[in-house]
Amino acid sequence: MYNPFSLNGKTILVTGASSGIGKAIALECSKMGAFIIITGRNEERLNQTFDLLEGSNHKKIICDLSSEESISELPNQLPILNGIVYAAGIVKTLPFQFISPREINSIFDVNFLAPVLLSQSLIKTKKISKEASIVFISSIDGPVTTHIGNSVYAASKGAITAIAKNMAVDLAPKKIRVNCILPGMTETPLIHRGDITQEQLDIDKKLYPLKRYGRPEEIAYAAIYFLSDASTWTTGANLIIDGGFTLL
Repeated sequence: MYNPFSLNGKTILVTGASSGIGKAIALECSKMGAFIIITGRNEERLNQTFDLLEGSNHKKIICDLSSEESISELPNQLPILNGIVYAAGIVKTLPFQFISPREINSIFDVNFLAPVLLSQSLIKTKKISKEASIVFISSIDGPVTTHIGNSVYAASKGAITAIAKNMAVDLAPKKIRVNCILPGMTETPLIHRGDITQEQLDIDKKLYPLKRYGRPEEIAYAAIYFLSDASTWTTGANLIIDGGFTLL
């Protein structure tokens, strides 16, 4: 049956696939027929994701993207890729007056430097096929809005969104597309790590016109669009998925 969103025959790398949005993207892409390669730091949780993938012959690689050594070694373990989704990311709630160079570097290393340097390495080693698709999971925080105590995270997402636009132009001659997904608050373990109370989360949800946070699979569906042939004329785009939050 005709389906422009099919991922049959495509080999896709998903970073940060051990939980949250990355896990959902890996699972949903496997349902669409893709051969999936997942990476993450936590072996136990990555195995859990791997066991849930539909189909066969998928691959998992334990990889810490905060390590330059891991970034340089990863391309050697990969086949030619038709798509990449950079979902690995960290966040730390910290008021601006308390941030330090160490905090800035730790967040930027994972949220910005790792996907940028890995993309560069994959291109140099010819591991990204012609007409491939690169997808960054950014955020509405930074490119569009921000929240109290979120300045460094917002800055890292603003930076990744900016460089993605330039990558889209520089890689266009190779027919490689580069796009960003900008989610609002999404129900993942990341928002339940203890920095924010459940009461604060419930109050925040009321600020969204749809009165709830997003589900990881709802972000995954957007990734499928960018990875599929349905978006072959889309590059340098920022797709906001936030339940209407930025409308108000």
